[in-house]
Amino acid sequence: MPGGSAGPEGPPGEVLERFAAAPVARLATTSPDGPRVVPVTFAWHAGTVVWAVDEVKPKRGRGLRRLRDLAVDPRAALLVDHYEDDWSALWWVELRGTAATLEGDAAEAALDALAARYPAYRRRRPPGPVIAIVPVRWTWWSAS
Repeated sequence: MPGGSAGPEGPPGEVLERFAAAPVARLATTSPDGPRVVPVTFAWHAGTVVWAVDEVKPKRGRGLRRLRDLAVDPRAALLVDHYEDDWSALWWVELRGTAATLEGDAAEAALDALAARYPAYRRRRPPGPVIAIVPVRWTWWSAS
């Protein structure tokens, strides 16, 4: 798995497993002021990445800048990576896609997937909104 790219069909299984197992991703959005990157908790669910606005981690409300950015331009990227001092173990996976707000049963299923990954979400389910990012392009690299 030294490196590669794929379209919406997705990367090889090993790459997808690394991506899906990462505890946090960096979400990149575009705003009129330029790019913005923030960490997000997420789940790989039904062929999409899902995340939700929660009340567990401190925020200044639910009208987050990332949501405003996506409302104007739904293109987004997520990056997960692994670092350690042994550089032969380094790797990263980037997903580029299109974001959409989930509602109803789709949002509930996504929240179930998030709660299955994060104990804090089992104790206090996120109120949302719930966002799905549908993959358009994958890129990855690994030192070994």
